[in-house]
Amino acid sequence: MAANITVNRWRIIASIAATLVALACGTNYVYSAWAPQFAQRLRFSVTQSNLIGLFGNLGMYTLGIPVGMFVDHKGPRPAILAGAVLLAVGYFPFHVAYDRGSASVSLLCFFSYLTGLGGCMACSAVVKISALNWPDHRGTATAFPLAAFGLSAFFFSSLGSLLFPGNPSDFLFLLAAGTSSMTFIGFFFAKIHPTPSSSPSSSAAAYASLNSDDPESHPHGDDDEPLQHLHPRELRPLPEPGTPRRTSAAINSHSSSQISSPGYPSHSIDLDDDQARLSVDASHTDRLITTSDILESGQSHVDIRGLNLIKDPTFWLFFTIMSILAGVGIMTINNIGNDSKALWERYDPTVTQHFLVAAQQMHVSVLSVCSFVGRLSSGVGSDWLAKSHGASRVWCLVIATVIFLAAQLCALNIENPHLLLSVSTLSGLGYGFLFGVFPSIVAEQFGIHGMSQNWGFLTMAPTITSNVFNLFYGHIYDQQVTVKDDGERVCMHGLGCYKDAYWLTLAACAIGLGVCLWVIHYTKLQRKMIFAKEGGQL
Repeated sequence: MAANITVNRWRIIASIAATLVALACGTNYVYSAWAPQFAQRLRFSVTQSNLIGLFGNLGMYTLGIPVGMFVDHKGPRPAILAGAVLLAVGYFPFHVAYDRGSASVSLLCFFSYLTGLGGCMACSAVVKISALNWPDHRGTATAFPLAAFGLSAFFFSSLGSLLFPGNPSDFLFLLAAGTSSMTFIGFFFAKIHPTPSSSPSSSAAAYASLNSDDPESHPHGDDDEPLQHLHPRELRPLPEPGTPRRTSAAINSHSSSQISSPGYPSHSIDLDDDQARLSVDASHTDRLITTSDILESGQSHVDIRGLNLIKDPTFWLFFTIMSILAGVGIMTINNIGNDSKALWERYDPTVTQHFLVAAQQMHVSVLSVCSFVGRLSSGVGSDWLAKSHGASRVWCLVIATVIFLAAQLCALNIENPHLLLSVSTLSGLGYGFLFGVFPSIVAEQFGIHGMSQNWGFLTMAPTITSNVFNLFYGHIYDQQVTVKDDGERVCMHGLGCYKDAYWLTLAACAIGLGVCLWVIHYTKLQRKMIFAKEGGQL
């Protein structure tokens, strides 16, 4: 009993540390709070500024799968330490470049990529630690770091406006020192603390054997097909790297199935509870899925992954939806600062840089908080639709698309900077709705066994459209810019500086809405065909 109390105390400390680390990992979304002043200082065009921001997003998403494999193979703590180093190495050159007033765009793109990669590694690791430390409360345990990741932009933008109002140089130093030190401190306390066990059980011994390097202990080699015919509750996780083998029985006794995401962030499903946590991110997202959502939906036998996933037309429909909507959201997230700057300089030419920075940080905070609210709302809403009305969860994607459409319409018409808050609010809600429900849709549609790798493929989608939309925004903005004699780039056209970019995203959202509605119709036809083949009745 005393040993268990001690272990729980250390687990609580580890959870606090995990939350602290995750809070340092989502700072890519605070980019528009300092990017306009940074670009102005270094005489960068908006296109160049957007390119730098895009590389931060690429660092977050493109290596999600290998990062997950690294965490699974080497254990989570090395990834935390690597994340701390990458965050420091990534952000500090921006502080130096701002003070010097010059830097290479290519080098800054590289360092921006490191900031995204560092956040990806550290957050993936702490989510996994939280899931392993609390096998009976995995959903709640992982919710804390995931929520912290989503609120990271709000935390740092608020802290920056409080400590260094109107000072981008000090704010960049805060990002370099704050993110790396928070992650480094968390490294010493974010550890796996399994339940003490006097002797390993037979099941633990069996899985220790399976986890060994002895080829004879793997009679089926890499073929996991026999596992696909087991009921999900019959599956047990292997002992995790960094977990003593003598304690694997304790972990296995509490957890029925876990999927550790090779992408970002980690996913965990605890099928012993009535509900499971599927986590996503990017930003980060968290979303509750009940076991009955999957097992009672008629999809528990589905296991589509790898080449079969690529051949599935439904996957490409979802890929298109993710590509369009996430790309639209990222464009506003990266450029809300430019929107605010353009409107204010037209509305009040005497506005100070100090005021502009504060306004940009306010919009970033609103985006961050509304994204978090959107995630929670889509989670509860999709459960309500599926359980109470038997409706498709894809309707939440329809809601997300409608919210994005409203945001684009506001962006196309608002000339008063005081009203720009509606654009950041709606964009944050839409982005949260999108990422809050998508993991559960993937699990239901393609099966839970390959959910991690399937979600990893799907999160690659925004890398295409976010580049297109952001570079197009930069091209439109730069066409309206006037270069002064001293090299300063200014645009005094207000809404005209960027309006045409939102026509493109409005059209994209309209296409996305059509695809969402088609998916609902298409999947309904698929289910009818499945029931017909199995002799069931609707």
